[in-house]
Amino acid sequence: MFSDTSKTKKTYKTVSSSFGKNLKVTIFGGSHEPHIGVTMSGLPDGIPIDLDQIRRFLARRAPGNSIFTTPRKEPDEPEVLSGLLDGKTTSEPLTFLIRNTNTRSGDYAAHQDIPRPAHADYTAAVKYGGTINMAGGGPFSARMTAPLCIAGAIALQLLEDRGISIGAHLYSIEKVQDTPFDPVQVQTNDFAVVRSHSLPVLNESKGHAMEEAIRAAMSEGDSVGGMVECCALGLPPGVGGPMYDGLEGHLSQIFFGIPAVKGVEFGNGFDCASLRGSQNNDAFTMDGDRVKTITNHHGGILGGISSGMPLICRLAFKPTPSIAKEQHSVSLCNKTNETMHITGRHDPCVAIRAVPVVEAAMAVGLLDLLLECDKFLY
Repeated sequence: MFSDTSKTKKTYKTVSSSFGKNLKVTIFGGSHEPHIGVTMSGLPDGIPIDLDQIRRFLARRAPGNSIFTTPRKEPDEPEVLSGLLDGKTTSEPLTFLIRNTNTRSGDYAAHQDIPRPAHADYTAAVKYGGTINMAGGGPFSARMTAPLCIAGAIALQLLEDRGISIGAHLYSIEKVQDTPFDPVQVQTNDFAVVRSHSLPVLNESKGHAMEEAIRAAMSEGDSVGGMVECCALGLPPGVGGPMYDGLEGHLSQIFFGIPAVKGVEFGNGFDCASLRGSQNNDAFTMDGDRVKTITNHHGGILGGISSGMPLICRLAFKPTPSIAKEQHSVSLCNKTNETMHITGRHDPCVAIRAVPVVEAAMAVGLLDLLLECDKFLY
C-alpha cells in the first residue's frame, strides 16, 4: 500500500493549501515535484510589483548559503504565470511558479515504508496512502515556504508604501537567547541591524554563541530548535475583531502553516500566566493626540484588535527531525519495529532560514485584514 515497485513513473496528486479572507493565498506543489508555486486572489488592480524585490527577499531564505543550512542549492527564480501586465496587477489571480532543479528523490525512497520520526511520513501515509509525492517531505517540506515568501514579498511592498514595516530575528537557538526587540522603543533600524549580521540577530556576540551551539549539535549528528521574534511597526489601531475575528487567531493560522512551528505567543505570551494583573496591565497615556501605552505587555493587540503599539510575537520551531543519529521506527508494510539512519540534505536548525518566512507570513496576514479598509486601497 505504501511503496511503489512498478517500473513506470508514478503519477501523484497535486496538493494545495489555502488561507485568507480578503486576500486568498494558495500554495501548491511539493519539495520534489517539478515546481512549487503560489496564487494570490484579491489584490487590487493596477498595483506595481517589483520583481527584483521579490528575488532579494527569496535570497534571504534560500538554502545552500551557509554551513548552518541545507546544502541543497536552488536558484528560486520566480516565474509569473498570470495576473501581471506591464509590471502591474490585473483582475486575474496573480500566480508565480518556482522550478525545482536540485532534487535527489532517491534519498527518500525508504521512507515510503519506514517513516521518519517527527516527520509527516506516517500521518501522510494514513491520510493519502501513496497518492502524493512525499520525497523530501513533499507538501509538508520547508521548501514550501519559498512560495509563501513570494506572497510575503508582495505584501511587504504594499505595506511599506503605507508606512508599515516588518522585521524579525532569531530570538533564541537552543539555550542561547538574543537581545529581544524593545516592545515600546523598537525601530526599523533594528531590522537593518539584524540583516547586517551573519546570523539574523540583534546582538552579534549572541549570534556567535548560537553558531557554536549548532556546531556542537552537528558534530554529534543532531539538530537544535529555536525561536523567531517578529515585529510590525506602523500598524494603525483598530485592525482585527473579537473572538474568532481576532488578529492573533488570524495570524496564528498562517504561522502554524509554516513547517516545524510548534508554538506561537504574542506580547508577554505564556509569561502572563506567572504574573499578576498589576504587573501585566499596560497603563494608557496620551502622546500628543495619540493614545498609547507606557509598556507593551499586550504585544500590540487588545481584544483581538491592534492597539497601535508595536505588534510583537514569537514562534517556536522544533529541532530538525532529520538527524544522523540512529532512530527507532516501524515498517508500515511488514508491521515490524525497525531502526533507521536518515540520509539526505537537511538544515541543522530550521529557525535560521525561518526568519524571513515569519516576516512573510505576518505581512500577508496583515495585508489580508487591511484590505477590508477602503482607505488602504489604491
